[in-house]
Amino acid sequence: MQGCDFDWERKAKEAARLEKASLEPDFWQDTIQAKKTMQELASLKEDVGTIKSLKKRLDDIEELLQLESSDGHPSMESELTGELKAVLDDVEKLELELSFSGPYDHNSAVLSLHAGAGGTESQDWAEILMRMYLRWAERRGYKTDILDSSPGDEAGIKSATIEVSGNLAYGYLKSEHGVHRLVRLSPFDFDHGRHTSFALVEVMPEADEGDVDIQLSPDDLKIDTFRSSGPGGQNMQKVSSAVRVTHLPTGIVISCQSERSQHMNKEIAFKILKARLLNMELVRRQEKMDKIKGDTLNAAWGNQIRSYVLHPYKMVKDHRIDYQVNNPEAVLEGGLDELITAYLRSGLSRQ
Repeated sequence: MQGCDFDWERKAKEAARLEKASLEPDFWQDTIQAKKTMQELASLKEDVGTIKSLKKRLDDIEELLQLESSDGHPSMESELTGELKAVLDDVEKLELELSFSGPYDHNSAVLSLHAGAGGTESQDWAEILMRMYLRWAERRGYKTDILDSSPGDEAGIKSATIEVSGNLAYGYLKSEHGVHRLVRLSPFDFDHGRHTSFALVEVMPEADEGDVDIQLSPDDLKIDTFRSSGPGGQNMQKVSSAVRVTHLPTGIVISCQSERSQHMNKEIAFKILKARLLNMELVRRQEKMDKIKGDTLNAAWGNQIRSYVLHPYKMVKDHRIDYQVNNPEAVLEGGLDELITAYLRSGLSRQ
């Protein structure tokens, strides 16, 4: 915990500095900067509180071990060993989170899923992935909102966009960006043959208000309205509540029809557009860095990052780091932490 001691002192001092600054009379004159400062302050306070809690738990364990040793009765040894393992697991998790240094790692995330070629099979797979991420987010205490969804022809979804709100949501989910492959016995095939399905997962940081790289000019936007073709009752069919926003400089098109209100659909479309524009800027910067380093980044469709095999054996494998787990059912129920953590830690080891 020595590294955590250092972090605690630095973070506590920085939190005190920001808290003092927030009390200045002119603090809220720049509302955008003030909001960012308050978000940073909240994050620092959370880290300091977590470190203090871990130190207290370790101190309590040490004190109880000393009592056990002096009494000569190891009645609590098993319980204390279990508590010590739990504390060490939490320390490892905290060390990983403290290592997140990307400018948008602490942001909420916008996650989009797209079924690959293969019709119903891939559309069903895309919906399975959506449920997996929703359950993972629920386990971690993140708030989720399905911003838009396009149902499949017979089952599943053609595409969906989910907002995952909470500290470090993007920091964790950025590891999921790429093509995901499923191998299983098809529930839609009368012969129950083995099928391989693909779905693309895109992960973007949610743009903060005032990000200089993603200012939207009205002259750059073309906004069309149309009648929704999805579920929602007669109101959605009779009123042109669906919105299509085209960003003319980039050609990005965002359609949203999940809400009854045209205004709400427009707000959601703008939120997704801002996230996509920010992600484009991050990709541009990364490509520039890769050229400097002499590396080549290939994130083309078809190069799966992870395979989920349900037949003829059971396995989930991350091809980027050659790491696998043997319980795909648990992973698909939201148990993603082991895979996500393994990938993120592998990135730290390469730095």
